[in-house]
Amino acid sequence: MHEIIYVLLKVWRLIQQEKMSSDGEMAVFGPAAQYLRKSEKERAEAQNRPFDSKTACFVSDEKELYVKAEIQDKVEGKVTVKTIDDRTLTVKEDQVFPMNPPKFDKIEDMVMMTHLHEPAVLFNLKERYAAWMIYTYSGLFCVTVNPYKWLPVYNPEVVRAYRGKKRMEVPPHIFALSDNAYQFMLTGNPTTTPAQKVKEFLFVCNKYPIQE
Repeated sequence: MHEIIYVLLKVWRLIQQEKMSSDGEMAVFGPAAQYLRKSEKERAEAQNRPFDSKTACFVSDEKELYVKAEIQDKVEGKVTVKTIDDRTLTVKEDQVFPMNPPKFDKIEDMVMMTHLHEPAVLFNLKERYAAWMIYTYSGLFCVTVNPYKWLPVYNPEVVRAYRGKKRMEVPPHIFALSDNAYQFMLTGNPTTTPAQKVKEFLFVCNKYPIQE
């Protein structure tokens, strides 16, 4: 039963992914838009990029941990690959991991990947970070990679853009999680002890702010 729910959830998320905001709709985020979601042009290029699912892979590497590669041959539990930096390696089968199609590059929620394994997760985070997309979902969790620089992803227009939106309607962000938690608290069962105590806590914090 749990597997069926998981599959249905994944299909729903893929449908939502296909409905990603256009560049025009992302304009409400102002300068932050480029740091929150891939442009229409980049998404289109990824869809049309040549890809061979039978040979594209990641392979374990002593120096880089994992590198992108292409399978050349398979013989008796050994796999020969050619790495992206033009090296030829022969490794065990369990050191080779299938690569996801290009449409999953910089995916916003990693549970949507066809192949969900360590190298796929690490490369996705790495490539998003290279584009300064510091927030990435992994199911219920939000992974954040510190950019060590200020980005315009906390500007007032960004706050307004996330107000009242469902998590899957907007790019990954702590604002989405915060607003969803806030809306749930307001609309949830007020008689439950946790919800009531949270409201009491926020009321006290608002009434008696900490003095600097």
